[in-house]
Amino acid sequence: MAEDRDDTEPLWRDLLGRQLRRMRRERGETLTETAQRAGISPQYLSEIERGIKEPSSEMIAAVAGALGTSLLDLTSRVAEELYVVRPAPALRPVSTALALAA
Repeated sequence: MAEDRDDTEPLWRDLLGRQLRRMRRERGETLTETAQRAGISPQYLSEIERGIKEPSSEMIAAVAGALGTSLLDLTSRVAEELYVVRPAPALRPVSTALALAA
């Protein structure tokens, strides 16, 4: 996984991979067991877990289902981890944000 630096947000694929690995290990499953249920190779699942591959939404849903969870629950877990790693900045009114972007 890419190293976390203070000046950048972590990549979604890194957080997703960590969460998938955590969930798989909590279930006491091997890569092969989970990958087989998801219909993907263990090597591909390993690459997803390590943040090397950027899986499609269909692939993410398949792995989530193989882990007995929903896409919504998985996405929520990843978002929660993102908030821990990088708290959301204070929101600005849209007009201020647009003026700053110009």
